[in-house]
Amino acid sequence: MSTVLITGATSGLGRYIAFELVRDGHLVLAHGRDRARTEQLVAELRTEGRAEGFVADLASLAEVRELGARVAQAHPELDVLVNNAGVGSGSSGSGRELSADGHELRLAVNYLAPVALTRALLPVLRADPPARIVNVGSVGQEPLDFADPELTRGYNGVSAYCRSKFALAAHTFTLAEELAGTGVSVNVLHPATYMDTTMVRDAGVTPWNTVADGAPGVLALATQDLGTGRYFDGTSPARAHEAAYDREVRKRLAAVTDQLLAV
Repeated sequence: MSTVLITGATSGLGRYIAFELVRDGHLVLAHGRDRARTEQLVAELRTEGRAEGFVADLASLAEVRELGARVAQAHPELDVLVNNAGVGSGSSGSGRELSADGHELRLAVNYLAPVALTRALLPVLRADPPARIVNVGSVGQEPLDFADPELTRGYNGVSAYCRSKFALAAHTFTLAEELAGTGVSVNVLHPATYMDTTMVRDAGVTPWNTVADGAPGVLALATQDLGTGRYFDGTSPARAHEAAYDREVRKRLAAVTDQLLAV
């Protein structure tokens, strides 16, 4: 059975997936931002199977990298990374927020954190293939403005969210090419539209789907060989925003990403 790290596992889709994987016999490494909630989750998961907790604030790149180092040291046999944690668009009219490093919060948590965590864990994932990286994206995607990647002008929470998810999709396709032939697959998916999560309710949206509706796509990518460099809508192969496949766009995104992660 696999060892699976799930970020954002204390609520919503991450929590549901954690229980499904534990019940299926996998060792789940459950990440949360809040220590008490993470410990409570692990206690519940252990009534069903094997689980360990890891606490980190993904709005801090230092904590993201520390999380990667801790997981790599404790579990060099890591098989699957599910980058699930995310920040929604926020309530209507809420202003621009910053991460611990001064980055626009949605870009920081939804994009920079999974990129930094993936980089920290790639050595262990590559050391023992096959391994899988699952990026939980969204059908809501909007290309970044490379002149203003952190949306300092005309800020809009929905736009910030969609840009972060576009970046995650484009990055997935670039990383898949870099990892070709290594036995490490990386895919991105839109699990389901407006699931019943805190993120959706905070945005003032009435949920359309349950987290159970969003789980099958994530579970399939985490446990099955479904290729690499692909985008899924639920369990169905689909197309991301066309610009996410553009080599020039991805090249510029990679340069901006390296710059933001270095600051």
